[in-house]
Amino acid sequence: MDSLSTANAQFGFDLFKEMKKTDDGNIFFCPASISAAIGMLPGGRPESSASQLQKMEKSEEIHHQFQKLLTTLSKLTNGYELNITNRLFGEKTYYFLQKYLDYVEKHYHASMEPVDFVNATDESRKKINSWVKSHTNEKIKDLLPDGSLSSSTKLVVVNAVYFKGQWDREFKKENTKEEEFWLNKTTSKSVLMMTQCHSFSFTFLEDLQAKILGIPYKNKDLTMFVLLPNEIDGLEKIIDKLTPEKLVEWTSPGHMEERNVDVHLPRFHVEGSYDLEAVLATMGMADVFSEHKADYSGMSLYSRLHAQKFMHRSFMEVTEEGTEAVAATSISLTVMSAASYENVHCNHPFLFFIKHMESNSILFFGRFSSP
Repeated sequence: MDSLSTANAQFGFDLFKEMKKTDDGNIFFCPASISAAIGMLPGGRPESSASQLQKMEKSEEIHHQFQKLLTTLSKLTNGYELNITNRLFGEKTYYFLQKYLDYVEKHYHASMEPVDFVNATDESRKKINSWVKSHTNEKIKDLLPDGSLSSSTKLVVVNAVYFKGQWDREFKKENTKEEEFWLNKTTSKSVLMMTQCHSFSFTFLEDLQAKILGIPYKNKDLTMFVLLPNEIDGLEKIIDKLTPEKLVEWTSPGHMEERNVDVHLPRFHVEGSYDLEAVLATMGMADVFSEHKADYSGMSLYSRLHAQKFMHRSFMEVTEEGTEAVAATSISLTVMSAASYENVHCNHPFLFFIKHMESNSILFFGRFSSP
């Protein structure tokens, strides 16, 4: 699944760089969720898209790889829960091509549920929110806010991701102590800092003056990676030099060493709520939201269909026992009308991501900079 993992990493990193232009706090999202939602919109992407993900999704192979990834992840149940669920909610009076419905069923395991956007818009919105809530262990309750849909809405594409994992080696609660987390060189906040000394995957990036630590979950199918700069204010400099290819390469088996590490990691939770239309437009997807330029002829014989909203919400909690992370994405379419112990002390801003090791797929990505 190299091409899919590379495309998702590129897309996720490009998205993160756009998000941080307008958000200097915590950022957390699920590239896999957003990619899956986009993948369920065949023909909606412009030829000139700058994103590698969009270019690759034109091929049958990338959809086939999504199918394989979803099938693989659905089997990972021992020691943690990981559910990636897709669903289409379509206006019951609107005709969607059977070929399109078969396509999303085959590649994204998604079925169509008819709803009444015309006469019961808000009831339909609540029904979709209820579905998301039930598939994210009730962590995401209002993916679609009031007024986000209208009687002209024809289709809402939803993807929900839920993950709850136990560390391969838990942090002992009695070792958790209150410490300072430095937002910058002059400002700090008190956090509960978890600690443990153990053998972990570790590498030091001398050129970037930063460290990468891998903390595996049970069975080691999934791992959380933390990229920590040496300097308190060093994260922005590192981000400017990072590439998704390097991230995937550095965290691949064979590129990290098993080292004894003294880990200090905050107990933290992050959540995000994003309307991605503006961000995706800057990444070359403006045509997707244009009633004149979007081409969704592969979905319906009727014309004028275009994406109206692209909502994404996410939640993650990291504790001594492990991690709980959830995310949901919806797109609504409308018709117009080597030392003894290495030290990894995460007491200042860092990047983190959860990766499926076999496929190299980054499922969640974030920046923690403000407790």
